[in-house]
Amino acid sequence: MNNEFSMELFEASPIIGIMRNLPAEHTAIIAQNYFEAGLTNMEITMNSAGATENISMLAKTYAGKLNIGAGTVCSMHDLEKALNANAQFIVTPILNKQVIKTCVSENIPVFPGAYTPSEIYKAWHWGATMVKVFPATDLGPGYIKEVLAPLNKIKLLPTGGIGLNNFKAYLSAGAKGVGVGSSLFPADIIKNNDWAALKSLFVLFKETYINYIKTQK
Repeated sequence: MNNEFSMELFEASPIIGIMRNLPAEHTAIIAQNYFEAGLTNMEITMNSAGATENISMLAKTYAGKLNIGAGTVCSMHDLEKALNANAQFIVTPILNKQVIKTCVSENIPVFPGAYTPSEIYKAWHWGATMVKVFPATDLGPGYIKEVLAPLNKIKLLPTGGIGLNNFKAYLSAGAKGVGVGSSLFPADIIKNNDWAALKSLFVLFKETYINYIKTQK
């Protein structure tokens, strides 16, 4: 089993789908549709029911096909559980130096959450693979562009308030990827088990990204 994070997979579709508090029993079918739609990166938050079991199951099922990560990793205890579940990347909503440094030493990609330029630089200095700008809801793409003017070597991953109608703007501003939660996993569609509608939404995200890339050439 290839359990290593694939940057090639990430760059093929740099959208991280964030699964938070979704019914654990639906994880397998959601992931199947996600994969079939051509999306490549999925994060399950550690504060979701059955998180470690589902991370482990998906990491095994989609080895070499999807990057499966653990989100909301706030402590070393969370990190230990995530790594034991074979999470391929780690996402945090905060800065925890020990978590970041441990991931770096274990060669596990880590995307720590930061908000201000000082926090962003600190996370990068500690070895972050990319810095999750969170919450990006009220900051907007302009903030990403402004931060990258002096800190152009840092890779940013804005998360929070990002959906189909605005994720391209963040990429155009210089972000290397985006984290998308409820806009990618609408609660009403999942509650109704409308998997065809969910897959159509996944495909729309993928096609929108492909069309965006074409405009950049």
